[in-house]
Amino acid sequence: MSTTPETGTARNVVLVHGGFVDGSGWRGVYDALRVDGHRVSVVQNPTLSLADDVATTRRVLDAQDGPTVLVGHSYGGAVITEAGTHPNVSALVYVTAFAPDKDESVNTLIADPPPGAPVPPILPPVDGFLFLDREKFAASFAGDLPAADAEFLADSQVPWGVEALAGVITEPAWQSRPSHYLVATDDRMIPPPAQRAMAERAGATVTETAGSHAVYVSKPAEVAAFIAKAASGTTT
Repeated sequence: MSTTPETGTARNVVLVHGGFVDGSGWRGVYDALRVDGHRVSVVQNPTLSLADDVATTRRVLDAQDGPTVLVGHSYGGAVITEAGTHPNVSALVYVTAFAPDKDESVNTLIADPPPGAPVPPILPPVDGFLFLDREKFAASFAGDLPAADAEFLADSQVPWGVEALAGVITEPAWQSRPSHYLVATDDRMIPPPAQRAMAERAGATVTETAGSHAVYVSKPAEVAAFIAKAASGTTT
């Protein structure tokens, strides 16, 4: 049975990226949190399978020296939901992220999109891996980034394994940890109504901001402030 660390201010923050990208997108958030006095670690998940990404994240959590806020973006939300029962985790932060329940996966969450919701331009799998259509990447993933930055993300995509999307949650950490959810209202990858529904189900403290799916890149100071508030134990 997992245990929960003592509540209060958490100095440590662990950042988990989502699909199609790597951990470098957290740089602005990392810098802002470091200035604020936090010890920050960035997980580099290979996104081959959920089980492997959870194991990778837990190794980073093992290295933390006390209460830790575990942050996930997009698919990283599924990772922190499964990995967040680690004893060092004091709170969860979802940044426009999936927050699955027990026996759910990213696949089950995206199987029935809300009527009229934009459909992410995911190309058919090749050798068990997914990519976003390069020409549609900016509009769907990074609509509020400068064109050159969005183009770089499109050209540096990390293959997303279909096994990662199919990975099923066994014990949702949000059932035993305080959770916080940042809704990006201009997200065209995870529809805002779906974000709100997952946040409500998880009992999360919710903040909304105008931003694309890449809000953690476009608004690093705002995202970092949201994480810092979770680390302080503030819920309002």
